Amino acid sequence: MKYDNVIEAIFINRPNRFVANVLIDGKLEKVHVKNTGRCKEILKEGTKVYLQKSNNPNRKTKYSLISAYKGDVLINIDSQVPNEVIYSSITSDQIYNITGVDLVKKEVTYGDSRFDLYFEKGKEKGFIEVKGVTLEIDGISMFPDAPTKRGTKHVLEMIKAVKEGYKCYIIFLVQIPGIKYFKPNGAMDNEFSLALSQAKKEGVEILAYNSWVTKDGIDLGDRVQVLI
Repeated sequence: MKYDNVIEAIFINRPNRFVANVLIDGKLEKVHVKNTGRCKEILKEGTKVYLQKSNNPNRKTKYSLISAYKGDVLINIDSQVPNEVIYSSITSDQIYNITGVDLVKKEVTYGDSRFDLYFEKGKEKGFIEVKGVTLEIDGISMFPDAPTKRGTKHVLEMIKAVKEGYKCYIIFLVQIPGIKYFKPNGAMDNEFSLALSQAKKEGVEILAYNSWVTKDGIDLGDRVQVLI
């Protein structure tokens, strides 16, 4: 996936989860943050970030913050792109075990949840839930970086769908290059971690991929080992 109208800035602070203050050519600018997670280990004062300029003249903020450096590693923090990356990767047969599909639909309701993707492959029908990952500690990527009751609900609905005959996948897109391992962040949200472990036991496929990240794009990278 590619972005247009990308510029460089320096992160100053984040008054709330939706807004950040940055410096653009030395001038203070309020920008939209495309990630409601904490990202505290990434968004630190003085960090170089990249912004996308909006084409909407009626927006309150002219720019959206899409990526930031952590050390010398560029991390994409746009929570809207994982679904698009995984969708395009499925349609181009790049995701393990989900190749040659006949149909892929976005945002499909099942029970009390809305899953990111629905697919059909021959007689097989299934759901896919996509989670973007921006948290990394000691070379291991983790999800979530904040408690997520909604995420736990989705996992439990996946278990229910498997029991009703659907093939189900939870795919974690690590928006960081070079990552080799993923595990649930039990210290942050033990309920989600336990639900994910139970989902694996019940037959939900848990996959993770890292990403190729540039200042103006993000694409599917290599498969990552899931530690559950």
